[in-house]
Amino acid sequence: NGRRSALDAIQGDNYVKCLHSVGLPLKDISKPLVQNWPCNPSKILISHIPDRNEIASFGSGYGGNSLLGKKCFALRLGSILGKREGWLAEHMLILGITDPRGNKKYVAAAFPSACGKTNLAMLQPTLPGYKAKTLHPYYLPVGRMRRRRHRLDEIRCRRSFARYQPEAGFFGVAPGTCSHTNPNAMRTIQSNTIFTNVGETGDGGVYWRRAWRRRWTPRCGVTSWRGEMWTPHSRTTRPPIRTRVSAPRPLAVPVHGPRLGESEGVPISARDLRGPPPSGVPLVFEANSLATRRLFIGASMRSEATAAAEHKGKVIMHDPFAMRPFFGYNFADYIDHWLSFEEKPGLKLPKIFHVNWFRKGQDGKFLWPGFGENCRVLDWICRRIDGEDCAVDTPIGRVPKADAVNLDGLQERVDLGELYSVPKDFWLNECKELEAYFGNQLHRDLPPAIGEELRLLGERLQKADN
Repeated sequence: NGRRSALDAIQGDNYVKCLHSVGLPLKDISKPLVQNWPCNPSKILISHIPDRNEIASFGSGYGGNSLLGKKCFALRLGSILGKREGWLAEHMLILGITDPRGNKKYVAAAFPSACGKTNLAMLQPTLPGYKAKTLHPYYLPVGRMRRRRHRLDEIRCRRSFARYQPEAGFFGVAPGTCSHTNPNAMRTIQSNTIFTNVGETGDGGVYWRRAWRRRWTPRCGVTSWRGEMWTPHSRTTRPPIRTRVSAPRPLAVPVHGPRLGESEGVPISARDLRGPPPSGVPLVFEANSLATRRLFIGASMRSEATAAAEHKGKVIMHDPFAMRPFFGYNFADYIDHWLSFEEKPGLKLPKIFHVNWFRKGQDGKFLWPGFGENCRVLDWICRRIDGEDCAVDTPIGRVPKADAVNLDGLQERVDLGELYSVPKDFWLNECKELEAYFGNQLHRDLPPAIGEELRLLGERLQKADN
């Protein structure tokens, strides 16, 4: 019968067995629920057992933990399977970019939580003739080697695990999302959408922090999910920062790529990273062609902590490869696994770029307008992939030449000199902090090539002009 067939199918190594318990009997609840949700946060236990392809979760009410096909399987166990079989499971979005001449490239972007994955995945380019379509919003792409005539010839993203993605659509942080910052997201959530930790306006609408461009624009009252009233003068009751939206993936999604959800995969031409604190990091720079230089950028990423990594917000933490909460095995071995791809003959590796949409000037204001204007940076990246001479060397990598980024039609005035600058003192301090981090976290396990790259970076900075 069907039940027997299902039990037979899960035997062997090709099936990952998952078990989740809220850790709280519903028939006899003797204590108040945590925010009206059955869970047992004092006894949370999440176990990954790679030798048996098993995951067991107890007590958690957080979706990232209880939906075991998401982080636990696709990233943690996935990274272990990738190491065994010679591929990569990464925390990235995939974006297809088509220029006015019809040339298409695929970019994989590794951004830590709350660093702009959703905005980039749903990009609405402002440059005429450019199109952007997402192939996978922000979770679970699996970078895999494609074999062609028994020769590894390119990095492809073969989203094999995407079929196990419980969130069959778009999931994002709502605060700051509005028609000005992400018009495609606002169109997507007009119907059939789940909102979490939001307020309801008197006319039946939905409200979250900075849901409109101005600070407070609802002309009617706003009621929280707890039944509390919010007003512009509220101090103790105001919209929370952990507001989320989850929308399905219908064909009507404005940025829906034609191959979204397929398992065949696409070639990846570039990988974008976004990590360190905004101060002192250029708008964009390209890693040197050396393998260690590329890997060093990923290993040294930092960002503001978020709930996804179980840290308090506004704390700067190291988040190498945007994978710190998701490594399934030793961090040093993970770096070695990345380095191993350089040794595979005939393999065309993607270029590595680092972007920073959030750099601020001395007045505390953002130097770059961001959002749809980020297509201008992607345009420069695509031209660099094609080999155009539009970059200059710096101690940390290659930044755009003064007139290389297309600013035609840009409304805001931008200070390109400051956006591309590489402050010597800032980066020398970064070297010291990275040395302490690697020494504390990896010590003797640090791959010698990465330690040597850190030393060479310090030497290049010392020789550079202020």
